[in-house]
Amino acid sequence: MIETVSALSSSLRTPTSISSTKMETTETKLTALNGQQGADFGDVLASVTTDAMKTVRQGEAAGIAAIQGKASIQQVVEAVMSAEQTLQTAIAVRDKVVAAYQEVSRMAI
Repeated sequence: MIETVSALSSSLRTPTSISSTKMETTETKLTALNGQQGADFGDVLASVTTDAMKTVRQGEAAGIAAIQGKASIQQVVEAVMSAEQTLQTAIAVRDKVVAAYQEVSRMAI
């Protein structure tokens, strides 16, 4: 299943350097987790969630640095857009998980 996700993410790469760098980092972590004994969906989800939190924190830090005059507008915009994209992805994954749970709960036993 991991190989399928990796192949799909490879085909969906965007030409922007930020997105491709993030995809490569995620693929590297997925490969490392796949090689470990006992790595499962929960481990992958925890790793991706940790990365998402770091990205959002970096966006917040960039905003604060801009207010203090320590960061350029371009850096702030890139960090905030990256955080926004990460948050939208997390929300989409959450919605899919909730929908799957609701469908399973409606199944007759």
